[in-house]
Amino acid sequence: MGAAAVAVLVVLAGSWYAFQKYSEPSCGNTAKLSIGAPADIVPALKAQAADWSAQAKLDENCVDVDVFEADPADIAAAIAAKSQKTLTGVGQANGKTRIPDVWVPDSSLWLLRLKTANPQAVGADTAKSIASSPVVLAMPEPIATTFGWPQGKLSYVDLIKKVSTDQKVKVGIVDPSRDSTGLAALLTMAAAAQAAGGGNATQATQIATAALRGLAAGRSSLKADLLQKFPRGSDPTALSSGLSVAPLSEQAIIQYNAVQPPVRLAAVYAEPSAGALDYPYVVLNNDRASVANELLKSLESQSFRDKLGAIGLRGADGAPGKGFQTPTNAPGTLAAAQLPDAAAVESLQQKWQAITLPARMLAVIDVSGSMLETVPTAGNATRMQVTLEAARKGMNLFDDSWALGVWTFSTQLDGAKDYKQLVPIGPLVSQRAACLQALQSITPKKNGDTALYDTILAGYKAVQQGWDSGRINSLIVMTDGENDDPAGGLSLEQLIAELKKTADPARPVQVILIGIGDKVGEAQMRQITDAIGGGTFVAPDPAKIGDIFLQAISLRGQVVTPK
Repeated sequence: MGAAAVAVLVVLAGSWYAFQKYSEPSCGNTAKLSIGAPADIVPALKAQAADWSAQAKLDENCVDVDVFEADPADIAAAIAAKSQKTLTGVGQANGKTRIPDVWVPDSSLWLLRLKTANPQAVGADTAKSIASSPVVLAMPEPIATTFGWPQGKLSYVDLIKKVSTDQKVKVGIVDPSRDSTGLAALLTMAAAAQAAGGGNATQATQIATAALRGLAAGRSSLKADLLQKFPRGSDPTALSSGLSVAPLSEQAIIQYNAVQPPVRLAAVYAEPSAGALDYPYVVLNNDRASVANELLKSLESQSFRDKLGAIGLRGADGAPGKGFQTPTNAPGTLAAAQLPDAAAVESLQQKWQAITLPARMLAVIDVSGSMLETVPTAGNATRMQVTLEAARKGMNLFDDSWALGVWTFSTQLDGAKDYKQLVPIGPLVSQRAACLQALQSITPKKNGDTALYDTILAGYKAVQQGWDSGRINSLIVMTDGENDDPAGGLSLEQLIAELKKTADPARPVQVILIGIGDKVGEAQMRQITDAIGGGTFVAPDPAKIGDIFLQAISLRGQVVTPK
């Protein structure tokens, strides 16, 4: 090759290098942004973030967006832990959980629960939905046709009645303590149970309890595990042995059917709607807010809607993008979901925990003379009456896997003993009637005092004696007064010392003390539960004892450990 030709090539190569160099984006620095989101939406977020960051340039800075999969329950627990809070049923935060700059949980229910625990926990009021997927009922298509699908409409009231009366209908749910789909459906089913009662409070409670037990029996910790429970064949045996129905997101059903399973799932849009997953975009790191808000604009585009459609999600307004595989009989768009009352969510979570945590419990009830005092806010029923009613309602939630015993206490109830065993701790499957009968027979001792400390020690030893590794072992004591034992008995310091001496870390016993009214020794009660492990709960208004009892039962697995 001649010298002139070589010179031309050198010039051309240099020109191409210069063109490449100066046509590439010039980055002074690279701004970083991390986004934690559930696996359901991560593919679309990653693709859109990559497209956006390839073109984005803010103040001469390029943007590096890191989208990673994160269970919403884990991030919620970590956020709550920053203010020393826990969410019912979620438990303690995983020490390895990474809190991102931007959080995209699958539902605003997580923000509601965090705000209930700590109003300053997250900027829930500024969160904006970026996608949606309705919560529907998943049914194997052969079973769905027996409910009138796809032409007929199914109501949650009809489903609740069926679940509570027909044992052939096997219902499942992903644990609503950690799963938004499960929680949204559970809220709808709880309301349907009330409607199914037709105004009869007792019947409504019975229907709700039966439905909750059915759901608890078919619950799964993970969505993938629940999906494995659906039938793998369309023959009668396979259909009858698998799940009949479970609440899932529309997206989960679309993706399930996409792999061509032996039995497809129908997406049943039951009435009233259980709402939708709404994927709120929450900025957690204010230092990254400007970058995060610029990316948010991109997530409102048609290109992102189409990316969502390709993985079975709808846009934030409920309208699908290109590639969306619309299920049979699905609505074209969705109405905006309304968040439920925060107190209703917390109450339902507590009921769920009360039902699902396997337990071995000794319930000890104060029968001292002060329990005869009337409660104006409860129609002048006595403290004893409202306490026993709370205990009966609570026991109705316990399934046959529970073990329960019943004691009463005052002073000198059984000879020189200040406590009396009515029913020994044993399986409810064989002694439910005996426990109910015992509760009905309890009457206060008119001049009885309150030998609280001696009773706590005796009850603790009784629970420890038959300790069961497969259950949460707990002592629950309900009292309306401070320790008052004319015969002397243990002092507070002596009780705590004896409890610590008796305690065995390998066989923990939770002590739950419930105070009724405004005359209880709350400070002393807390010293006991702080020292030995447990929790103290007080209802200054005895009419609220039912709520307090349920709260105490539901937090058995989360009450404090010994200090």
